[in-house]
Amino acid sequence: MDQQTPPPRKIIHVDMDAFFASVEQRDDPALRGRPVAVGGGGPRGVVAAASYEARAFGVRSAMPGARARRLCPDLLFAPPRFEVYRAVSAQIRAIFERFTDIIQPLSLDEAYLDVTVNKPGLSSATVVAQEIRRLIHAETGLTASAGVSYNKLIAKLASDQNKPDGICVVWPSEGAAFIAAMPVRRIHGVGPVTAQRMAALGIETGADLCACDLPFLERHFGSAAHFYFRAARGQDDRPVQDRQARKSISVEDTFFDDLVDRDRLVEEMDRIAQSLWRRIEKSGAHGRTVVLKIKFADFRIITRSRSFASPVRSPDVLALAARDLLVAQLPLRMGARLLGLGVHNLEDDDGQAAEQLALAI
Repeated sequence: MDQQTPPPRKIIHVDMDAFFASVEQRDDPALRGRPVAVGGGGPRGVVAAASYEARAFGVRSAMPGARARRLCPDLLFAPPRFEVYRAVSAQIRAIFERFTDIIQPLSLDEAYLDVTVNKPGLSSATVVAQEIRRLIHAETGLTASAGVSYNKLIAKLASDQNKPDGICVVWPSEGAAFIAAMPVRRIHGVGPVTAQRMAALGIETGADLCACDLPFLERHFGSAAHFYFRAARGQDDRPVQDRQARKSISVEDTFFDDLVDRDRLVEEMDRIAQSLWRRIEKSGAHGRTVVLKIKFADFRIITRSRSFASPVRSPDVLALAARDLLVAQLPLRMGARLLGLGVHNLEDDDGQAAEQLALAI
């Protein structure tokens, strides 16, 4: 007897709309309908999140607060309250658990859900997504957008299609066409530097990427070629991982031009440390070991680390450790094409070994 092909998965990606800023607007009526940035507006402040009213002026997360204020002179800054965001995230997680136990959070404000089989026995994944969004609004006063599809890659892209407070459903028969119309820079797994390289090769859309054969992609993109080849065809077999031990949190950046200047290297490391701290705060986990990564122009990689007796819970301590690790390597023997910073040996805010679901996209 022929073995039957398993039915397609039913995957939902739920993404809260401007989560941090929306919580602040919910809790402070004076902020509603106003351009709001969560973060610091001072000379060294950084925007952690922006309301949709602020985004209309070009304000974005990770932007220096001073620049955000220039773009939007009426911008209101709210200090982050991560304990509140974590509590709301737990409320949302509890709603997810009414429908499935296969949940993969990516951060406090987004998650994948596998609802191939759902607990209430609802008729379709679309109905599940609609009910989840209804409950989130009813119980938290916030809105969420959702993407519904047969794999994680397309579900995540779909959740961004009709933001805010929207839903997008992509059926298996529509996946390839959905990707074909997508700018490659929006495909998760294609970073800014790779998107620039693709543009130089005439690859602007998913359709352009699909027209490239595998040997061509391997010549230009090495080991990532297989992912790009399959992604361009709407293919992604990765399961929703409901429990997987997290070993580290990290941020890294690849530069278009190799960095050699000391001041520029330190400036970039300070920026990366700020970005890493925002990710640490969102995750609710802190690490005892700070790890520096440098990739040189010849692709050689070195790592250096410093361990503390207790988890690093201050952005200033993190930034100082990062800077010390970097400065100890200067002057570099050749330019750096990539700088990275991470924290290892994690504990969550209750002092337990931290766990999360896999983040790979």
